[in-house]
Amino acid sequence: MNNSYQYQNQLAQDRFGLRIAARLSDAADDLPYDISERLRAARAQALGKRKVSITRTATSVAVSGGAATLTFGNEYLSWWDRVVAALPLLALVLGLITISIIQNDNRTTELAEIDAALLTDDLPPTAYTDPGFAQFLKLSSGQNQ
Repeated sequence: MNNSYQYQNQLAQDRFGLRIAARLSDAADDLPYDISERLRAARAQALGKRKVSITRTATSVAVSGGAATLTFGNEYLSWWDRVVAALPLLALVLGLITISIIQNDNRTTELAEIDAALLTDDLPPTAYTDPGFAQFLKLSSGQNQ
């Protein structure tokens, strides 16, 4: 139902365009030679720059569940097109590897700072694992407030 309205609308637009083109063609006969030559040159230039639409037919339709996929056959991708298409994936992988290396370096630096603080502190490292020392720290921090 909707397609018939679209088809009728398209036909009306085509008829209107043909009537306008006929009117313009009739008035073009009365124009001076230099203006008509400039218009002809502009028309030729516009036709040279227009976009060419390429129509392709699908070679197969793959239906899976509620979705359909059109296959156009050979896509004619050169090796350069495939390399350019793979560049974003390569950039993503390199970025993830770089992030992993930086995080490992940061983690190693933090652990080294903790080890250095433990080894240079006045208390022995076993004091930090003593449950009584943890209680002492809780009580002393509560009295300082």
